Amino acid sequence: MVYQIYEDSLEFPDPRCGEPDGLFAIGGDLSADRLLLAYSLGIFPWFSFRDYDEPMWYCPMERFVIFPEEIHISHSMRTMMNKGEYEVTMNKDFSGVINGCSEGRIDEEGAWLGERMIEAYSRLHELGFASSVEVWRGANLAGGLYGVTIGNAFFGESMFSREPGASKLALIGLARIMQEKGGALIDCQFETPHLKSMGGRFIPYDEYLRLIRRPFWLQNS
Repeated sequence: MVYQIYEDSLEFPDPRCGEPDGLFAIGGDLSADRLLLAYSLGIFPWFSFRDYDEPMWYCPMERFVIFPEEIHISHSMRTMMNKGEYEVTMNKDFSGVINGCSEGRIDEEGAWLGERMIEAYSRLHELGFASSVEVWRGANLAGGLYGVTIGNAFFGESMFSREPGASKLALIGLARIMQEKGGALIDCQFETPHLKSMGGRFIPYDEYLRLIRRPFWLQNS
């Protein structure tokens, strides 16, 4: 079932009653308050901005995640990292990353990362709730990823590469940062071969909720 929601209410219906692909609501807006509520419940917007005027909200009941300590680093990636040709940073160029994620796909059918989404997540970044990971070769942005950061979880939104392996390097960098800071999980939203090869796996929604709500000081207990 797909529910209609309205801009004058920040409430979401129970996503457990949604469609098999995770779609359960349409409507509302992309305000910071709504987005923060959504991500705290494991809900995220995803819609073709050319085909729909209202956001569509998803919450799959099987969540594809990467636990930072389980990140898989292939031999080729280790070789790439050991060469020392790339530098990984965090929140050094959020605008460059989100626009990099958009630029190669903006003309594709079903493209979702349009002006409204970029503005919404840039606002979250200004408020301290969205972060980017950058991969640099010298002064050039080779790739990166961005997502929403709430509590001990990182809710991944998109990644891009201008050089082979750069997005994988960004994900490895994110996992290492989260291990250092006690992060619980990286929400990948949907399964892809790329993410599965790096350690992604499914967990049930209720377990996922328990993990993203777990306080930092209980992380290792």
